[in-house]
Amino acid sequence: RFSEVIAEFGLQRCGVDHSVFYRHGSAGKILLVVYVDDIVITGDDSKGIQELKSFLQKKFQTKDLGQLRYFLGIEVARSSEGICLSQRKYVLDLLEETGMLGSKPVDSPMDPNTKLLPDQGELLEDPEQYRRLVGKLNYLTVTRPDIAFAVSVVSQFMSSPRTTHWDAVVRVLKYLKGAPSRGLLYKDRGHIQVEGYSDADWAGSPGDRRSTTGYCVLVGGNLVSWKRKKQTVVARSSAESEYRAMAHTTCELVWMKHLLEELGFTQTNPMNLLCDNQAAVHIASNPVFHERTKRIEVDCHFVREKLLKKVIHTVQVKSADQFADLCTKALVG
Repeated sequence: RFSEVIAEFGLQRCGVDHSVFYRHGSAGKILLVVYVDDIVITGDDSKGIQELKSFLQKKFQTKDLGQLRYFLGIEVARSSEGICLSQRKYVLDLLEETGMLGSKPVDSPMDPNTKLLPDQGELLEDPEQYRRLVGKLNYLTVTRPDIAFAVSVVSQFMSSPRTTHWDAVVRVLKYLKGAPSRGLLYKDRGHIQVEGYSDADWAGSPGDRRSTTGYCVLVGGNLVSWKRKKQTVVARSSAESEYRAMAHTTCELVWMKHLLEELGFTQTNPMNLLCDNQAAVHIASNPVFHERTKRIEVDCHFVREKLLKKVIHTVQVKSADQFADLCTKALVG
């Protein structure tokens, strides 16, 4: 029903994200994002936005809450630097609920030397408490990519959590205690260049020796997308694991390109795909598939196709400048 009403006003549904609607006109752009019964409207067509609000009020029982300050637990703050997204209240409520408000802060969400295993420690008497807490921490990663790795690791033990896993969750809470208002800053950096940082932790999972894919996508120098996911097969080399990560990152870059085009932001330059593994970068630009690429031939074809079409441009980045490290390993603050 909502989609039909929005279409009456002249907004189109975004093909790559069905929660986004848009209209491009001579007066400017209107963008609308909806989640259940929460709506955010933005754009540079001020008159059109007012007309849209009036139109929605006639069709539904809506209330104009003014400038966006709070949305789905996310706090929006504006300053001369830009727009900051955080979940400060959510963090403080979580710390109060768990009795950690008075805890001593730590400088990192996970000890880099810690390797959690499924059978470490004693089984928890109340596993539901663990599951609820990890679920809440998962939602917090919406604005806190710095805890994404740690939360992803503890999420792997939801079925049978143990005392060592609980200790790792408590450490994340202590880390949050040190900076509850930390979030994401979006500012105008004078360009809308799209960049994707790709990384993999080869055989990083001590339980099954599968590698972990991590990527971060930036638009105009601002972080907009990130992910950490364990790979489905065991990689036989670091180059293989890194190349699989490059393929996943390329998929996200292509999706981002389509989204920006629908929203009216044309990306003319190839999107940079940055990887710190020299072998993986060479495989992408080398048309000859040799013995080491047989297991990843489909990914090779996919990435190379986008490279030849100038959709992406591969760049080797120094390990010290690898942005996606926050998704693949525990970092010290």
